[in-house]
Amino acid sequence: METAVISIPDETWGEVPKAIVVLYSNSNVTDKEIINYCRSNMAHFKAPKVVEFVEALSKTATEKLQKYRLREMYWEGAKKVN
Repeated sequence: METAVISIPDETWGEVPKAIVVLYSNSNVTDKEIINYCRSNMAHFKAPKVVEFVEALSKTATEKLQKYRLREMYWEGAKKVN
């Protein structure tokens, strides 16, 4: 139903893509299926390495995703490499 892709810390690469997905209630797709689909349709380095399923994504009053709030959970205490 909805997806947000953010970067998360990674010891090897510095950061890697992570997909945070809200599924329709009757959907039963797996994280492996999403990753394989992305890898077959885009460059491997752009495809998410990790998929997390959640009930809802954080949004503003105008329904825009608050990606900075999603990033905060993973980058707290981590040093971002430029």
